Amino acid sequence: MKKYLLVLLSILALVSCKENVTSKKASEVSNVEPSSQITEVKTYNYAQLKPLLEKNDEKTYVVNFWATWCAPCVKELPYFEKINEEYKDQNVEVILVSLDFPKQVEKKLIPFINRKKLQSEVILLDDTNENVWINAIDESWSGAIPATLIYNKKQRKFYEQSFEYENLENELKSFLNI
Repeated sequence: MKKYLLVLLSILALVSCKENVTSKKASEVSNVEPSSQITEVKTYNYAQLKPLLEKNDEKTYVVNFWATWCAPCVKELPYFEKINEEYKDQNVEVILVSLDFPKQVEKKLIPFINRKKLQSEVILLDDTNENVWINAIDESWSGAIPATLIYNKKQRKFYEQSFEYENLENELKSFLNI
């Protein structure tokens, strides 16, 4: 019995040492400067998010609903980042609403944001009453992601689809009358 206990303790010691080495290497490999890394993400319930979806000012808002576990979402994120960069001087604001699991914010979402160097505002939506907020955002939304809301004080349009950059830019231009 003592031999089994000794073997079990040895295995646990090896595994815990290996985890420390792996996490150290992951931080060494990161090419994001520590000073520019984010350490937290704002978490909103729907009541807190709703005002961001209904602003009536001079800006055009591009609100993307996504998650790190959604491959089509991750694929299109660079397009939203490019829109954010190229149209910021034209009163366009991109907001990335993450639907990731709240328990995985520190282990998955924050490292993802830092690794991808996301510059748009990222908000975590943590509201278990999906049937209410999905329908409130748009009655036609099935809840599938990626999904995007583009709006300004003159118009509002919801898209339950993936975007290529050209399509996204063309939709945005129709709001900006370009």
